[in-house]
Amino acid sequence: MKVLVVGGTGLIGGDIALYLQAQGHDATIMARNAPSTPSLAALPFMQGDYVNDSFDNEQLGGFDALVFAAAADIRALPMDGSVSPEAFYSEVNDRAVPRFFTAARDAGIARAVYIGTFYPQVAPERIGICPYVTSRHHTDTAVRALSGAAFNVCSLNAPFVLGHIDGLDIPHLGALVAYAKGQLGDLPVFAPPGGTNHISAHSISVATLAALEKGESGKAYLMGDENMSWKHYLELWFAAAGNPQELAVKEDEHPMLPSVIMFAGAGATVHYETDASEQLGYPRQQISDLINQVVDSYST
Repeated sequence: MKVLVVGGTGLIGGDIALYLQAQGHDATIMARNAPSTPSLAALPFMQGDYVNDSFDNEQLGGFDALVFAAAADIRALPMDGSVSPEAFYSEVNDRAVPRFFTAARDAGIARAVYIGTFYPQVAPERIGICPYVTSRHHTDTAVRALSGAAFNVCSLNAPFVLGHIDGLDIPHLGALVAYAKGQLGDLPVFAPPGGTNHISAHSISVATLAALEKGESGKAYLMGDENMSWKHYLELWFAAAGNPQELAVKEDEHPMLPSVIMFAGAGATVHYETDASEQLGYPRQQISDLINQVVDSYST
């Protein structure tokens, strides 16, 4: 397959692109800026901004499949107050993403996978309350509504994703390693209440290829793997960093896991089981080993 991976310079999209290439497919990365990470820079690249650029049949018509891993989250939200979260997410997610999928469909792309988030499925009560969850729900629904006889579209709605690509710097992971090593000065050491489900970027990549090959058109797959409390999750980082600790659980604002990223609500526990791994054949139980790998990569 010739696959266009939108958002392929990031952790999830990059892992997907590299996995597709390793499995014998022709993966092209699309992003606003060319990748500087060596492994990603070796892949074909298409410059493009799905929000502000127009795409025609000539640009998209040569691809068999689309993987979209670029919908905006809080990291892209302007923090200067120039635009409300509702307006921002509505423009870059609700309108721009379905518009791009429509262009892909009209260009003759036959299969597409949208990498979404688990919140609309595991915390539906947040739809209409949290702008981010609301936007991702609208976007996922609109994209899957484009499914038809000639355009197979499904979504993979992922929990917290952890991954590693050699040479790709993920600032919050580097900061988490420094925190676990005790290198961030006087930052308080504790765990917030609650917890969530976690999955590896590699598991998402394996599931993406399976979805491209056999995914049910119009279906939203709830992805998932390991349920962990934040206490247990952070203690894995401290142990991997050579600084094992028994962490107290406190209601205070956490320096690494602030309430602003807890879209199910501060202190919420989002644990569940899913049969997506059976349907899509992705590996499980990778988080502990991956934490050790990430710590090692930021320690050299």
